Amino acid sequence: MSTSSPTALLDLGSTGGGPPVLPTDRPTDAPAWAAEHRGALRTAVAEHGSVLVRGLGLRDEPEVGALFGQLTGGLMTEHEAFAPRSPRAGGAYSSTSWPANQPMCMHHELSYALESPGLMLFACLTPPTAGGATGVADAAAVLEALPADLVARFEEHGWLLTRSYNDEIGASFAEAFGTDDRAAVEAYCRAHAIEYEWQPGGGLRTRQRRRAVVRHPVTGQRCWFNQIAFLNEWTLAPEVREYLVDVYGPDGLPFNTWVGNGDPVGEDVVAMLNEVYEACTARVPWQAGDLLLVDNVRTAHSREAYEGPREVLVGMAEPVQVAGWSAAAGVGAR
Repeated sequence: MSTSSPTALLDLGSTGGGPPVLPTDRPTDAPAWAAEHRGALRTAVAEHGSVLVRGLGLRDEPEVGALFGQLTGGLMTEHEAFAPRSPRAGGAYSSTSWPANQPMCMHHELSYALESPGLMLFACLTPPTAGGATGVADAAAVLEALPADLVARFEEHGWLLTRSYNDEIGASFAEAFGTDDRAAVEAYCRAHAIEYEWQPGGGLRTRQRRRAVVRHPVTGQRCWFNQIAFLNEWTLAPEVREYLVDVYGPDGLPFNTWVGNGDPVGEDVVAMLNEVYEACTARVPWQAGDLLLVDNVRTAHSREAYEGPREVLVGMAEPVQVAGWSAAAGVGAR
């Protein structure tokens, strides 16, 4: 790299406990800089699982969209979102609509879909006044830290995501599938190993079984790759869970997770998973103009609760198919 490019790859310990940081002087053309150093950035992601580039000074949506485009072969269109996003310039999205006072626990983006992004891109335009960091955790380290019997159980049965779509909370089925045409939604579900059931009031319930432990498509490394803890009822704040159960009933929660054979995931298991994630988490507070690249299979990410405005744009790229469950073939309407 030239002298105007990142000058050092700092150790995790020297960045205050977060992803490696590539400091750089503000380039006059951030997308062009990204194109010039794409190979070095991707090498850093491959080595560390995530990398934070500080000093780019990203200023607006078009610049971020152009930069994302230079770093990828094209951004993915999101399907099956669990909460609404807004499309932004260049194929990027807003961050997920999620209450600022509620953290988003560790997860791998779209790990419940048959096709997940291999690379996540985050760009901070407005950092929050407090909190709001995007944490990262190494999926192989998480897997190693989990009890062997729990890992074996999920490897044998996989994990199950149940969703109840409505127009009041979370993403509606039209937002998640990109259409309100029932026939198109059904066709998507059949093609993507999702069981579906239409409700009397027009809502939709789905079930999908996926692998909880996968091999990285490049390195072959075994990774804990799922959203078992994040989308489970016991990760919700107690008052939120009580409200949702009271309004929608225990079987009508917007989302919940199970062992792949249908057994419940206990509150103790969810607490233990989140404790292991926290022990493996590294984070650096956002600064305006930051760019964070994350290998979505190797590295889970989270979002802290925050105060003040926060604008972080998101890109998803390089789709991979690692979590499919062969036993799910042939599912359809129930």
